[in-house]
Amino acid sequence: MILNAVGQVLGEAAGVLASPLPIVAVILMLFTARSKANSLSFLAGWIVGLAVLGAIVLVVSDSSDVSTDSSASDSSGGLLIFLGVLCLVIALRQWRKRPKPGETPDPPKWMARIDGIGPFAAFALAILLAAVNPKNLLLTVAAATTVGQQPGLSTSETAITWAIFVAIASLGIAIPVLYRLIRGDAAQATLDAAKVWLQTHNSAVMAVILLVIGAKILGNGLSTVS
Repeated sequence: MILNAVGQVLGEAAGVLASPLPIVAVILMLFTARSKANSLSFLAGWIVGLAVLGAIVLVVSDSSDVSTDSSASDSSGGLLIFLGVLCLVIALRQWRKRPKPGETPDPPKWMARIDGIGPFAAFALAILLAAVNPKNLLLTVAAATTVGQQPGLSTSETAITWAIFVAIASLGIAIPVLYRLIRGDAAQATLDAAKVWLQTHNSAVMAVILLVIGAKILGNGLSTVS
């Protein structure tokens, strides 16, 4: 039962995992004066942001009896259709924003301040990027809504399913942090190369992810209300 529920949201978890700008942000933190404290705080904030956002959606789904009540299920399906269409619209916008060949996009202004932030600010930034960033907000809400629709899941099974989702969705942040802790300064060349690639191809990566996952979410919504 749990594996089936996890399979239903694996795509959304992968979509959150592949978040170029948050990964770039944590790579930048890994080579600052307070690299260990900041990067671990960022990872913790990321996990908390996803966990809390999902918990809120799951509590609402449970109180509405989405998995058993037909009208609540239709409402949930309607929400998935809306989220799927929104993902497709954002995917189109991201594709149009991609830089031309040979062009290097300017990083967001907040990245210039990463060198000077502390653990608390890193924690708060991660929560914003995990749970408030439009792409991750859409995918996480869609995933939690899908989990809430699964019939036969007990409260503990739902919690385990969501914990697995959060763990998978956090790998994009956890892997650079662990790599830096294990390899030390030798990790810099590899992580710097990854940072440059992600900054250059951010819009294209986002567009492809949102296109694929948006189509999946839309399909899930349509199958729910049909």
